[in-house]
Amino acid sequence: MDAGARVEEVVLRDLKMSPCLEIYGCKQNGRCVIKDDFQNISDLMLNSHGLMLASPIFFYTVSAHTKILMDRCQSLWVKKYWIDKVPYGKWEPKRKGLFISVGATKGKKLFDGPLLTVKYFFDVLDMELWRSLLYRGLDFEGDVDQHPEYLAEAYQGGKGLVQAIREEIL
Repeated sequence: MDAGARVEEVVLRDLKMSPCLEIYGCKQNGRCVIKDDFQNISDLMLNSHGLMLASPIFFYTVSAHTKILMDRCQSLWVKKYWIDKVPYGKWEPKRKGLFISVGATKGKKLFDGPLLTVKYFFDVLDMELWRSLLYRGLDFEGDVDQHPEYLAEAYQGGKGLVQAIREEIL
């Protein structure tokens, strides 16, 4: 917002969203047939110029709410690769994504799995993983307050995303 962008905040835990049921009703037109809050979120993501995704790490992966969103985007994967027949690896990203994540442990591979998952999630949205901000050693609410440099970096990351999107559009 400070960078002049319109921002729509979505808190996944506040939504009513079923996991993907793998019923493949999406094979008709690439639209998920399960009627819940995913339809609105899908439209928001598809109509955006960029996406900032934030998730804590649980057991070396994104949160369950985040994973449900990602799995429901299987319908977008079906549209892109089965219906529209876009060749794998032969598309140009049209948009940019920023991933922000925190994990409690200081494990060396803490973010390896989530980064790969996020990369392919952004792929189905025709986005490139523009940047990731990954912070270890944060477990409880308020822990980040002890690291104002993380908050400043995340703030600048959001502003940088807006600037990168503007440069791409112009």
